[in-house]
Amino acid sequence: MHERARLLDGQVAVVSGGLGAIGSATVRALAAHGADVAWCDLLPEDRALPLIGDVQNFRRRGLYHRVDIADASAVSIWLQDVEHRLGAPTLIVPNAAVVGVAPWLELSVEDWRRVMAVNLDGAFHLASFATRRMVELRLPGRVVFVGSWAAEHVHLQLPAYCVAKAGLRMLARCMAGALAPHDILVNEISPGFVAAGLADQFPNAAKDSHEASRRQVPIGRMIEPEEVASQIVHLCDPANRHMTGSTLLMDGGLSLFGTAVLDDRA
Repeated sequence: MHERARLLDGQVAVVSGGLGAIGSATVRALAAHGADVAWCDLLPEDRALPLIGDVQNFRRRGLYHRVDIADASAVSIWLQDVEHRLGAPTLIVPNAAVVGVAPWLELSVEDWRRVMAVNLDGAFHLASFATRRMVELRLPGRVVFVGSWAAEHVHLQLPAYCVAKAGLRMLARCMAGALAPHDILVNEISPGFVAAGLADQFPNAAKDSHEASRRQVPIGRMIEPEEVASQIVHLCDPANRHMTGSTLLMDGGLSLFGTAVLDDRA
């Protein structure tokens, strides 16, 4: 493998939501560039076997745990086990997310708490425990939060999701400021319409199909999960030494116009 493809040699990465489309693409990309990777999700262990095989094909170590990212103690135990088996993580990718599709007047307290617990609290748990350990061990590192263009654009049927992603953006900035003296750089990747995940959960299949979503993107293309993963690797690159507290927006121009396919007022 050529020199550029090994830019993460010697690093240990952790990814939450690692069996989703973006998560699994990220696990593969990190391993392809030389990192050992641990990832978590809520699915049974046998669902992770193909991805473990992919990581091993890159001659890297892969480790899967079933973890509820909203449970702080479970996250702490997971990270301790990762450190024992692979080494202390230095590349942290809080990616796990859920979507609660409900307009404001139908949004229940339970739905609100579920979205916040996973999308915001879970990201905090992973990033907080992992970076505190890096500071303890005096290790430099990178944190890449997987956010969304919805952090700054109202989606009428996704209010909780929008608020959680807006909170995630400020969490990244606050952490970036606090951790900069420790050579831990913290950034956010902010995708638009990805051809997986959220795009498959829209309630109105006729309007919110991939094709309808694609037509709303100014460049006329949906984002592939592998493209998001590639930019996450870019933000993890040790040679990328000055980018922190930033949002890397990749939405094909959606935010230029504030288009939101879920804003169905009919």
